[in-house]
Amino acid sequence: MQINFTTRKKEIGLFIGALLSIMCFALNPFSLPNQANLVLAITVLMIVWWITEALPMPVVALLPIVLFPSFGIAPLKEVSKAYGDPIVFLFMGGFFLALAIEKWNLHKRMALGIITVTGTNGNRIILGFIMATGFLSLWLSNTATTMMMFPIALSVIHVIKAHNKNEKNVHNFSLVLMLCIAYASNFALGTVIATPPNVAYVGYIEERFNHTIAFVDWLVLFMPLTVILLLLLYLVLVKWLYPNHIKHSIEASSAIKKAQKQLGTMSVAEWSVLSVFSFTVLLWIIKDLLNKWQSFVVLDDTIIAIMGAVLLFLLPSNTKAVDRKSERLLSWPDAEKMAWDVLLLFGGGIALANALEDSQLVHEFGTELATIATDNLFLIILIVTTISVFLSEVISNLALVIILSPVVSSLALSLNINPLLLGIPMTLGASCACMLPMGTPPNAIIFAKGHIKMEHMMRTGLVLNIVCILVISLFCWLFMPMLPL
Repeated sequence: MQINFTTRKKEIGLFIGALLSIMCFALNPFSLPNQANLVLAITVLMIVWWITEALPMPVVALLPIVLFPSFGIAPLKEVSKAYGDPIVFLFMGGFFLALAIEKWNLHKRMALGIITVTGTNGNRIILGFIMATGFLSLWLSNTATTMMMFPIALSVIHVIKAHNKNEKNVHNFSLVLMLCIAYASNFALGTVIATPPNVAYVGYIEERFNHTIAFVDWLVLFMPLTVILLLLLYLVLVKWLYPNHIKHSIEASSAIKKAQKQLGTMSVAEWSVLSVFSFTVLLWIIKDLLNKWQSFVVLDDTIIAIMGAVLLFLLPSNTKAVDRKSERLLSWPDAEKMAWDVLLLFGGGIALANALEDSQLVHEFGTELATIATDNLFLIILIVTTISVFLSEVISNLALVIILSPVVSSLALSLNINPLLLGIPMTLGASCACMLPMGTPPNAIIFAKGHIKMEHMMRTGLVLNIVCILVISLFCWLFMPMLPL
């Protein structure tokens, strides 16, 4: 029955998307020029098919290659450039770094090390998982981080259940630990590569305004925001909604130490991956200084990311493969795990955003919004963030940023304010959906494992959505004007 329902849902989505697109073009409700009306109709088609998942999202992202040249909206060469945008390669480099970290189990060592430092009573274990998950998600995909932390959390929960008789305490501990893995992955916003929405928006700004948001500028401004959100996550769940009252557990400590012991000492491969990772992050941070000191080599974030990826394919791991030859840190078969679908989504999103801009459709929409907007900057930021957070509960956060970036930029220009003052809160809010499983991939992973009931996710998520909206809005309103983003 599940298969039939899923198939029927996709068929309905295909039909509704096509019908709304045709009606939009035929009726032209906004009295748009022909080209703008065509772009709007295609946008409606892509949005509906993205929301309903009538087709795989990366397949929908390929539609601009077919439809834009066919209907004379943009030449094929111009459309295809979007799929080779530097931001696409920035994320590709980040994916390769993540693959190497996961391949050699460096991520587990990082996570277990942080948890060991925090202690083993219920609250400290949860805090350790929040810290470990949040830190890893700054550099790895939040999906990969959640998948990696989940089995570790399950083993700790099993130990706690075996040595605690109070069912309510154990239930609260288990519930919070599962939720924290998902939410800490979502709230890690402190680097450009932390979430797909961040990368997508940075790419849009570079394409639309020819303005590069430096990796280090983003890091300096939004790492404190990440720390605040992770701390509030701990306080809201542990101290308010689900207190567990579980004291120090020698057994839990032993389970974590056993997992560390099983990893053994760091291998040469782990040290090599850590070195490449640290080298890449260091270059991201000092890139601007290096470019000022010399002009022989000019670096940017994408070049650095791909440089780090290439090094992983060059450096030996000092382990022997089946053919007895020394294996590299990464080999091409490892790239099978690459999130190629996300890279296609970026390309399709950039192509769609370019068409929306070129047709002046978004500018007109932003101008109309500006006529009803308030002069209170904080209130505008709050409204934009609220819309972003709650819309991302039902729309892919990546697709949402792709759709809203041109809109909020045009709104900001109409109000004569810096587009980043609205665009960045919108982008950050898109990663913070907490109420529904489809809000973010980490939410879906935790819910799909069967350990979280919908009522718990809805109740907890609503509280955290409100917290995120207020904190992100206040933070951006107060501190963004201080840095030259």
